[in-house]
Amino acid sequence: MRLNLKNKMSAKARLRLKKKVRIRKKVYGTPECPRLTVFRSSRHIYAQVVDDSTGVTLAEASTKTAKISGSTGSRDAAKAIGLEIAKRAKDKKVSKVVFDRNGFQYHGRIQSLADGAREGGLGF
Repeated sequence: MRLNLKNKMSAKARLRLKKKVRIRKKVYGTPECPRLTVFRSSRHIYAQVVDDSTGVTLAEASTKTAKISGSTGSRDAAKAIGLEIAKRAKDKKVSKVVFDRNGFQYHGRIQSLADGAREGGLGF
């Protein structure tokens, strides 16, 4: 995966993309153990369960589509999305995933989403 890092990108975004590439070299989703990938923006959080061997998204959840009470950029909303993605993955008979934090620190909303997914029954 080659990235064209433009000068218009902030230094923070460039560093996150470098981390993302480094992580993706190691983390790969299979049909038995797909990849749970997370993206965090300032307002919303998104999660997908992806089978990389076929390039298919098995399940997805985000604060844009889910009915979240309160702020969509909070740790509580991230935990609710973790529970929701676990429920949707269970419906597709997925119980074990590998976690792709997508270059973000395992802290705050990313950690809350992971905890919610574990509470929902996903193993990683």
